[in-house]
Amino acid sequence: MLSVGIIGLGTIGSVVSKALDHGIVGMTLTAIASGCRDKAKADIAKLSVPVSLMTIDEVTECCDIIVDCAPKSVFRDIAVAALSRGRILVTVSGAGILANEDIEQMAKENGGQLILATGALLGLDAVRAAAEGTINSVRMITRKPPNALAGAPHIINNGISLDGLNGAIQVFKGSAREGAKAFPANVNVAAALGLAGIGADETELEVWADPHLNRNTHSIEVDSDSAKFSLQIENVQSESNPGTGKITALSVIACLRGMTMPMKIGS
Repeated sequence: MLSVGIIGLGTIGSVVSKALDHGIVGMTLTAIASGCRDKAKADIAKLSVPVSLMTIDEVTECCDIIVDCAPKSVFRDIAVAALSRGRILVTVSGAGILANEDIEQMAKENGGQLILATGALLGLDAVRAAAEGTINSVRMITRKPPNALAGAPHIINNGISLDGLNGAIQVFKGSAREGAKAFPANVNVAAALGLAGIGADETELEVWADPHLNRNTHSIEVDSDSAKFSLQIENVQSESNPGTGKITALSVIACLRGMTMPMKIGS
């Protein structure tokens, strides 16, 4: 049995913890770390199997697989603690990876592995396959309800008002790398797309605030020497965090299941 530790018990971590508690073949939930310890204790009490509440270092010391469900502000602490110990780190923080590109070498040197789960992005397998050849261009347009973008650094720093919008407005245009810095909690999908395909600096990104939407929508266009394709996904918002789609936590669960199942679907 592989021991699993979850760091962060919010929108994503709470869903993943319940799935592990219900049972994922070959894995057992062993430990949890959370910055909100009182809430974490209450959530842990609802699990059927006792789980220890630990610090980040303690979780990465005792668990084989570390699932990062924490805010980006502590991503590096988690990555260094896990990968320096040769652990498997599963995350949806493409933005965190872009901001800490040295951690891949850290994983290599210590026998660890960094896994970026699909998150809210579909078609990542197709993009990765196209990247084995030559990708000419990748363009992504993200449209979200204003409440999903409120509080992002780019919105605050540029004094962009999202109140009372009557129509959609473009709030950002640039590269996926620039977008990951501008919206660290909102465009992990763009960061993942950049990492999987042509690169974060060459991946074009637009972000729109649209008051007529109630779902987080991502449209992607890829042109390569092997295929030209378009993708669109409309993600249902999580109740506790409108900036995160429900499918994000489910993608982490699917990633974990794929690590131990006798048959894995998709590359």
